[in-house]
Amino acid sequence: MRITILTVGRLKSGPERELCEDYLDRFRKAGRALGYRSADLIETDSGGGLDAEAERLVAKLPQGAHAIRLDEFGKEHRSTAFSSYLARLRDQGTPDLCFLIGGAEGYGATVTQAVPETMAFGKQTWPHRLVRAMLAEQLYRAVSIEAGLPYHKA
Repeated sequence: MRITILTVGRLKSGPERELCEDYLDRFRKAGRALGYRSADLIETDSGGGLDAEAERLVAKLPQGAHAIRLDEFGKEHRSTAFSSYLARLRDQGTPDLCFLIGGAEGYGATVTQAVPETMAFGKQTWPHRLVRAMLAEQLYRAVSIEAGLPYHKA
């Protein structure tokens, strides 16, 4: 299964980008043996309004992908449950799993209609550049749980 994080906006070089790339690299290494083929970050341009941002995000979704929209009102997962969920999608033959991170104004109707499934990192509102790093970390944590690596200590 291929994992893709689709975002509105582009991060400049800096600690958030480095952290995100580090965790995605860890995910790739640990996940390869578990059947996760890749993990990529695809950034789209921001601006032009919600509808324009929505069109750019939806255009990047691979056909037939299972997609999850990160949203502060979304479903919350414990790390172990998230790990099991990823493994279940992979085992069901899901070829592509995409996580969407919208822009500062949220999501346009095209995205909310195309991607009804949501996920949240708690009830707080997080800066989008941190959400990328948090999602990358949770992806790595999920495969480390599945692989029995000592990273997750719960």
